[in-house]
Amino acid sequence: MSTRHIGISFGTLRTFHDGLGEFALQLGRQLAAAAPALRTNEQLALHYHLPARLHGTFGPDVAYIDATNLQRLFHWRRQRFAIWHSLHQFNRFKPPQKVDHRVQTVHDLNFLRLKQGDKAERYLARLRCLLRGCDAVVTISEFVRKDLHDHQACSAPVHVIHNGVRDLSMVAQQPVQGLPGAGFALHISRMAPSKNIDALLALAGHWPEQPFVLAGAMSPYVAEVRQRVQSQGLRNVRFLLDITDGQKAWLYAHCTAFLFPSLAEGFGLPPLEAMQFGKPVFLSEHTSLPEVGGDAAIYWKDFAPASMRAVMERTLAGWAGSDGPARARARAQQFTWERCASRHLDLYRQLLAA
Repeated sequence: MSTRHIGISFGTLRTFHDGLGEFALQLGRQLAAAAPALRTNEQLALHYHLPARLHGTFGPDVAYIDATNLQRLFHWRRQRFAIWHSLHQFNRFKPPQKVDHRVQTVHDLNFLRLKQGDKAERYLARLRCLLRGCDAVVTISEFVRKDLHDHQACSAPVHVIHNGVRDLSMVAQQPVQGLPGAGFALHISRMAPSKNIDALLALAGHWPEQPFVLAGAMSPYVAEVRQRVQSQGLRNVRFLLDITDGQKAWLYAHCTAFLFPSLAEGFGLPPLEAMQFGKPVFLSEHTSLPEVGGDAAIYWKDFAPASMRAVMERTLAGWAGSDGPARARARAQQFTWERCASRHLDLYRQLLAA
């Protein structure tokens, strides 16, 4: 049997320090680890399509294709691909001309909740256009699959493949200077408006004796939030930007609680990362978060600061002596990148067999 080629497009990946970057990095690593066996046993060769500055990131067992601006209009390659898989719906690069099966991953339809009127309709029309002609669509949660169905966004078969989560409890911890060894409430995200940072600031203002740590990647919105913290005199709020894995592990290990009141998620990795440490995780009831947190998380029914504080104090009072830590760890262990990659390979094999 001749070798068949599978192209996996990462798009214009800028950073590995957000949810999309973590997804691309971890799935890419797991598939690359399987590449030698795929080539030897199944005559399948993996090609990673991403910016030249990231070539080599995933080791020598996969081939690399440079992502260039011209490919936004037209993408020609001499190589024929049995499968071309785009890892997110914001990928503007065209697939090559010679492709037998197209696969598209959709992470969320959050624009339906964050955009208004004609703008939301334009985003939906663009997504429908992208999915037209796909042989399979992957969503990262049942919630996103239902969103696609409810808005009649595609006619291709939709496969739900949950994200995995790294076990950061095994990472060597790097203490964060200036923080107490315990007692602070933690939030980690890219800190966009959809993460509902407003609710956390209101909670911090209502609970001045409780320290809060907000961690994530630097962005213009972070600068805006920092200015608001300063203007409101919130001395109990500290920002940590572009933290290392060791620092993140230390924060999870030493926080009292993890707070994630997001309004729009396709999945939600940070809550599961915190659950690996047996921490009480407080979530909103919106979009995919109940699917991810299950009965191991605690949910806010509203974002009034007094109500949020009451839910937290009631939970924290009995958390250590309950089965909560064990249930949190067990929930997180259900989501692994090995399983995620295995299910992607099963999908590829299904398409190749067809």
